[in-house]
Amino acid sequence: MQQGKTGFGRRQFLKHTAVTTAGACTFLPEVKGIETGGSSGIKNCIFLLLTGGPSQIDTFDPKPDARSEIRGPFKAISTRVPGTFFAETLPLLASRADKFTVVRSLFHDEAPIHETGLQLMQTGRVSTVQNCFPNYGSVCASLASSSYSQLPSFVVLPSKIGLTGVTMYQGQEAGFLGDQFQPVNIKSHANDIRNISEITHSNSELNLGMIRSTVANLSFDSRYGNTRFGQSCQAALALVESGVKFVTVNMFETVFNEVTWDCHADGGALASNLNDYRTKICPMFDAAYAALLDDLQVKGLLDSTLLVAVGEFGRSPYLNMRGGRDHHSGVWSGLLAGAGLPGGAIVGSSDSIGGAPKNNPVNPAMFAATIYKAIGIDPRQKINLANGVSVPLADSAPIPSLV
Repeated sequence: MQQGKTGFGRRQFLKHTAVTTAGACTFLPEVKGIETGGSSGIKNCIFLLLTGGPSQIDTFDPKPDARSEIRGPFKAISTRVPGTFFAETLPLLASRADKFTVVRSLFHDEAPIHETGLQLMQTGRVSTVQNCFPNYGSVCASLASSSYSQLPSFVVLPSKIGLTGVTMYQGQEAGFLGDQFQPVNIKSHANDIRNISEITHSNSELNLGMIRSTVANLSFDSRYGNTRFGQSCQAALALVESGVKFVTVNMFETVFNEVTWDCHADGGALASNLNDYRTKICPMFDAAYAALLDDLQVKGLLDSTLLVAVGEFGRSPYLNMRGGRDHHSGVWSGLLAGAGLPGGAIVGSSDSIGGAPKNNPVNPAMFAATIYKAIGIDPRQKINLANGVSVPLADSAPIPSLV
């Protein structure tokens, strides 16, 4: 496993955050939650979580002039935006690069492990036993709940993320906001999300029947790809059309014994490699994101919906001995589209090897603030911790060039 700038591994991270592997967080339903104000007119959000951590070099930030052990096996291709290049693995997105923003300078200095990144990229912060910070969707649900009392505000497709290495809070739930703002979780057949076995939420007053009927009655569009991720992206669009404010789509539910972005190429439980990027993972993402972006625009929903696609970290600039790439939190890329954000923009850049930000670094707090601001929530709005201390939703201002 790649050690990031801090040199932290899992053991040091657990000690640093005081979060144990025995449980997630201390649940504190009595916490007051978010102070009201600045929450009118909340836009929709579809958050595509690219579980495992895509390689920046092999997707949105190729390094064609670098040495082969950095450049990797893929060529750089032109995009719709002059002077902007993607890896050849994403031809559909290259042809639509004028419709979204690429942030090429994401980074964090915490432990380069899945759990840290999942917390940071879904909440903007690292959690502790005392304070499990809520997912963006739970914050949205808490502020939208008065207007949509029976309509679920936050749904996760196709299911929650499972084991990623350490059994601990991953930032995908309501944390200290309480049960009423948990996401609606769906359990469905592995190859067809329409075959729903269970929908769960603690609030019995929510209209879960609407979720069931919306997903179960989908007629799948081949443009999204014949994959569970593609089906989930199409279902996310249908749910937003039905009035759900925030939908998270987890591209993968684990990083073990499954082909994912986590391309260690170790020959065992983490056997995914860059050839899998070429043949399966990138085509899966390319098709689904392109179709979702197209449909949001055609249906007139792009201006009122933020489309996010990001992983929990990037990959090492140097290929490992097996031809894979290990964890790297020093720099990676993410996508933002819709909600009034510019298309065709590039925020920041990485250095010549794709190992660190070269300019305009963007940390998870800044990314969080940008998400909140784009969907109409003031990132300076206060959230009350277990000890009564109030802190802003995001510990940063948004990316200045975007919102």
